[in-house]
Amino acid sequence: MKVLVTGGAGYVGSHVVAALVDAGHEPVVYDNLSEGHRAAVPQGVKFVEGDISDLASVGEALASHDVEAVAHLAANCYVGESVQNPMKYFRNNVVGSLVLLEAMLASGVKRIVFSSSAAVYGEPRTDLITEDAPKLPVNPYGETKRVFESALDSAAPAYRLAAVSLRYFNASGAWPERSLGEDHDPETHLIPLVLRSALGGPEVRIFGTDYPTPDGTAVRDYVHVRDLAQAHVLALATAEEGRHLAFNLGSEGGFSVSGVVSLAREITGRNIRAAAAPRRSGDPPRLVASSARAREVLGWKPEHSSLREIVESAWKWHLSKPDGYGDRHRK
Repeated sequence: MKVLVTGGAGYVGSHVVAALVDAGHEPVVYDNLSEGHRAAVPQGVKFVEGDISDLASVGEALASHDVEAVAHLAANCYVGESVQNPMKYFRNNVVGSLVLLEAMLASGVKRIVFSSSAAVYGEPRTDLITEDAPKLPVNPYGETKRVFESALDSAAPAYRLAAVSLRYFNASGAWPERSLGEDHDPETHLIPLVLRSALGGPEVRIFGTDYPTPDGTAVRDYVHVRDLAQAHVLALATAEEGRHLAFNLGSEGGFSVSGVVSLAREITGRNIRAAAAPRRSGDPPRLVASSARAREVLGWKPEHSSLREIVESAWKWHLSKPDGYGDRHRK
């Protein structure tokens, strides 16, 4: 299958591209490189530099490459920035996604897998979050993901789309054998921040040490990015015409912030400095996914999502690429 991967030069997107290649598909990366890395696109994979909000450019990419399906991962994804600049997020994540959808319909492409987020749930009050939990985002980023999911709810039956939304929890880890890892600027995710500290970077800030959890720090569900990538391959095959399906992707295990830091110290053998900081607004004590539906319907079996394998793979990548892809100041 020929698959246009929007955001395919990004962290999760590049892993999805690699998984598609391994599965025998023909991915075409479509990315504006505002946050992605050209070096993350595997050799031999077609690359188109473009923006999802450019109807003509997207349409040309779909038509000229005979695209049969879209894996849509292009998005702005910083929660804090979304609060400070919500228009940027609604313009790109909602308007841009609708332009992409319009181009797909005009080109006759009716299969899409959408990169959504656990942020659609806001601050759930259950220990294990299912797909039926209320979608009450507490920040603009989460709201943009909810809005486009809603658009797919309506568009799937109206236009006979086969649509799947994958709600990631904490995407983590790396694929060092494929030279793929996590390199954001700025970096906001815990594990790369901890490993950068191990490499001599700044101390890690632990936001909140008084949560009602075993060690007082927030508990999160970490899922290996390779397992997320495999879920996209399965979702492309499982998508049903006229329906929009949504799945949580998590490990169903929770790990505290302090626990992650302690394990990273053990794996790296380095004294990672950490300091307590006040809680951040909107951070719930615990976010852990039920992935039962993905396992049952998609046949998804996460194989790399033990916290140890996640941290070890990320550490191996950071050791080999201490400056990431080497293009953090490219723009």
